[in-house]
Amino acid sequence: MTTQFEFLDYFIFVAYAILILGVGLWMSRDKKGHEKNAEDYFLAGKSLPWWAIGASLIAANISAEQFIGMSGSGFASGLAIASYEWMAALTLLIVGKYFLPIFIEKGLYTIPEFVEKRYSTNLKTILAIFWIALYVFVNLASVLYLGSLALETIMGIPMIYGVIGLALFAAAYSLYGGLSAVAWTDVIQVVFLVLGGLATTYLALNTVSGGHGMMEGLKVVYEEVPDRFAMILDKSNPEYKNLPGIGVLVGGMWVANLYYWGFNQYIIQRTLAAKSLREAQKGILLAAFLKLIIPLIVVIPGIAAYVMVNDPEILASLGEAGLKNLPSLEQADKAYPWLLQFLPTGLKGVAFAALAAAIVSSLASMLNSTSTIYTMDIYKQYINKNASSKQTVNMGRISAAVALVIACIMAPLLGGIDQAFQFIQEYTGIVSPGILAVFILGLFWKKTTNKAAIIGALASIPIALYFKVASHQWSTSPFFVDVPFMDQMGYTFILTMIVIAIASLIQHNGADDAKGIEIKKETFKTSPTFNIGAFAVMIILVMLYSLFWN
Repeated sequence: MTTQFEFLDYFIFVAYAILILGVGLWMSRDKKGHEKNAEDYFLAGKSLPWWAIGASLIAANISAEQFIGMSGSGFASGLAIASYEWMAALTLLIVGKYFLPIFIEKGLYTIPEFVEKRYSTNLKTILAIFWIALYVFVNLASVLYLGSLALETIMGIPMIYGVIGLALFAAAYSLYGGLSAVAWTDVIQVVFLVLGGLATTYLALNTVSGGHGMMEGLKVVYEEVPDRFAMILDKSNPEYKNLPGIGVLVGGMWVANLYYWGFNQYIIQRTLAAKSLREAQKGILLAAFLKLIIPLIVVIPGIAAYVMVNDPEILASLGEAGLKNLPSLEQADKAYPWLLQFLPTGLKGVAFAALAAAIVSSLASMLNSTSTIYTMDIYKQYINKNASSKQTVNMGRISAAVALVIACIMAPLLGGIDQAFQFIQEYTGIVSPGILAVFILGLFWKKTTNKAAIIGALASIPIALYFKVASHQWSTSPFFVDVPFMDQMGYTFILTMIVIAIASLIQHNGADDAKGIEIKKETFKTSPTFNIGAFAVMIILVMLYSLFWN
């Protein structure tokens, strides 16, 4: 066993890169006699089949943050972090049944476009600018930073070269080809992502079991650290503040998941590009099933690494290399890169390709969605209302390139300001409850008014800041109850909905808003395939939580 990359590893990785670029550029080409228009570039000509949608949803979602961050959380706290993945499976079903029918019926290109149709152009513009800033300064920059950090840890590639390399790789096909190139290459990315992830999981569990295989390894890990398999944490657990027990199932995680999967442009854009609503719903169903197995490839390796590090015999069997980049509770994010170095030649290349696939597919997705929002909601609205298809597509490419350059400049800076970076992540969580309240009431309550939505969105910020800041400043105050951040999101969401409801009733004296959406029972009718699949996902989730409750 060698910890270094061999020729076969480099060959596999280079072959993967050529395959992705080749498919991406092939799908980017203009068909004979047809010039790419806005629908082709931003919504893949509304031609995506269900399996491409499902694969693309997962590829856009899974990035270095999951592989490295969730493995690190698995190392530090155990299986409880898998709630983010398993609850997402249930969230996807809700999005597919209740949100998608309305979005597709309205023929949307972007989520801000829905805000304009339901509320006003002013509110749409405010949210469009917010999302562009969020994608460029937080999402793109953080994925570039975490991805290049992984390359630096595993292969010793300097941070700046990693940032530039990943950016150029993603740009090579996504800027020219648009969503079609992104979605079709995502199908290949998911295959690498799952195979590479399973290879790392197998290696870790096989090592723990002393060479007796994956299932035996799972048994050994469960017997060694049963506390690491508790899904619902009690207040005595150090990680309770991050994963607050039963609040994970009924609290703020719903806010985070519904906001992310239902109203996040770079996620929902895949479903808007479907051949039909039924095809989009089948794609959502596939993504939900894939979400059930993601913890196997991103959380279990971290738990196995914890057992390996704390077992002197296993650590000794790994030799001198086992002591390099050793993960600890203080540096848990080293767990996944540490495991990768022990993969045999060939599989190391596959696993590394999986990590690259996760990073590049997320970058390409974010780039495409950033350019979609800018072009459709800012450029065509205010700069060039009569833009031709060619001008629209070219502006999409230019705006994506500009966003990528800014993100490349920002990415290396994140390494020196860890606390500020954490603050940015929490800031997103402060804003999302208000935005979710605006969308939920806009979709399902016809009395919601534009003025009330703006009041609620603005009021949600001080409400969220009260919970966040008061915990540090006024923890002894009788007016404040110290609650975990995830619960704070839930309370902020509920209070914001109350504010919007009261403002709406006062403004129109209880009458329906002129732009209220007419909801019919038939709108939410789903196919037998979706119903059976959704029932199966829910049964599996009940079994998983019953098995690992505590």
